[in-house]
Amino acid sequence: MPARQPSPASPQAPAQRSDPRPGAPAPSAGDARLRKRAAAATVWYLRLMAALNILAVLSLPFREEVHEHNVGSFFTPYLATAGLVSAFLALFLAVVMHRRKRAAWFFNLLLAGPLLCLYALALTRAPYREHVFNWLSVALTALFVAALLVGRREFDAIGDRSNPRLALAVGAGGALVSATLGTLLVHETNRIPGAALKEEISYTLLRGVSVGPLADRVDTVLAPRWADMTVNVLMAATFLLVLYACFRAPRGACLLGPEDERRLRDLLAKHGERDSLGYFALRRDKAAVFSPSGKAAVTYRVVGGVSLASGDPIGDPEAWPGAIDAWLAEARRHAWTPAVMGASEEAGTVYSRHGLDALELGDEAIVELADFTLEGRAMRAVRQAHKRVGRAGYTVRIRRHEDIPDDEMALLVDRADHWRDGATERGFSMALGRLGDPGDGRCVMLECRDADGVPRALLSFVPWGGHGLSLDLMRRDRACENGLMEFMVVELLLRAEEMGVQRVSLNFAMFRSVFERGSRLGAGPVLRLWRSVLTFFSRWWQIESLYRANAKYRPLWEPRFLLFAKSSDIPRIGLASARAEGFLTLPGLGSRS
Repeated sequence: MPARQPSPASPQAPAQRSDPRPGAPAPSAGDARLRKRAAAATVWYLRLMAALNILAVLSLPFREEVHEHNVGSFFTPYLATAGLVSAFLALFLAVVMHRRKRAAWFFNLLLAGPLLCLYALALTRAPYREHVFNWLSVALTALFVAALLVGRREFDAIGDRSNPRLALAVGAGGALVSATLGTLLVHETNRIPGAALKEEISYTLLRGVSVGPLADRVDTVLAPRWADMTVNVLMAATFLLVLYACFRAPRGACLLGPEDERRLRDLLAKHGERDSLGYFALRRDKAAVFSPSGKAAVTYRVVGGVSLASGDPIGDPEAWPGAIDAWLAEARRHAWTPAVMGASEEAGTVYSRHGLDALELGDEAIVELADFTLEGRAMRAVRQAHKRVGRAGYTVRIRRHEDIPDDEMALLVDRADHWRDGATERGFSMALGRLGDPGDGRCVMLECRDADGVPRALLSFVPWGGHGLSLDLMRRDRACENGLMEFMVVELLLRAEEMGVQRVSLNFAMFRSVFERGSRLGAGPVLRLWRSVLTFFSRWWQIESLYRANAKYRPLWEPRFLLFAKSSDIPRIGLASARAEGFLTLPGLGSRS
């Protein structure tokens, strides 16, 4: 199914929210500022309530003060109850309101509106209107509701249609589990013997709402303080899961369809020389959004609420701003966090004009065949490894995928799956994610066999325009000769001209400049410390070894960047990137998890 193409804004700035009513007059700048300030005020109110509730939980005197104003003829502002549930609720609502979720706006109005009416009705009675604090509570609640109404058009991010059903299932199951565990805990820790099961259940449910005197009206149950807190935390966690199910962002189920793939291939045929990662835009777990002219596109995948694009936009650079605007508008509409992995410096500059900041991730190793040679002292180790493997009887066959018979391709695909390290197919920004597909006939396969003719390793490269290749897949038999990959890469570099190839993109070296500059004479203490940290983590993630493996071919290093909207989003983007690349797999229950 083709991806939906939202209406983009001008190339110079991100798309602005507009009045959704047909024929409505354009809002003035003053009205827009007022709406934004009102929307921001609701977020800050919720943050303040979350902080006050947490403080009340931690501070006994403050908690007693809040509880005193929640009984009798006193009442407190919206969400001020001195309970963990209220604290988590206010904090979560602050987050989703900050992302401008429409469902969160409706949820707050549904809670705060009737509460304000109830408070206003209470002030008509003498016991309530005599307390100044009650008037302050009504004023704060009224200001919050007014800010919700004024800023309502700012909350236009939609959610997933399946959220209500999921929230209902999570709420029913979570409440049953939490209430059962809480009741068992209360039963075992009750200091007053002989309490009925009904009374213990009532106590548990009341403790789930508040750790204050609300549950003290159950005279036959007296649980220790730590048990009350545990029950309250269980209920708060259940409530938080329900809220997450209600307000989670859509998962981007609209993936790359045949028509989108055809259009992308047309753009690559015209502009594929620009970016070595362009062909990876054809991954079928991505979606594509095109510029209004159709001359450029951004491909992305939604992972954990992050709209994760990779590489440069596809197509004519003059049309890149339109595609980027459309992608950012789609992200705002669904409350996704926008991010780009592995953008070039040229694309990073264009993205930065649309409000994204850049962080250098590392460098891509590119070998220009006109400059490559095995001669010289610097290439001695590579030259010796190449000769040693060749003397052992290994040979390399280089073919386009379209020239490989189906039975041979099936054998290579089977071998590649067998040699894979782990059950997860890794790679996203610099991997195609498939092998042997009929649509990838121009890809290049290197097949290495030993002296007995048994397949031992393979490399697969995707086209980089008409005269380049970009590394996609690298697999080998762990029991084979060391240096086999170096032997295959050198064979490709020495024989690539036979296929009209002029340049080859190898692996991406993350934080390459840190390893290079950190080992030089005169490197500063911060740089040396950063290099030591990366060296330590290289024991598990091969950060330094990947740089060393590429550096031996003396390539040109092309920097690649991470683009993001806010620095606070970097941890979330890093988690989403790790999941997309296959380095982090979250536990789940089947394909629907």
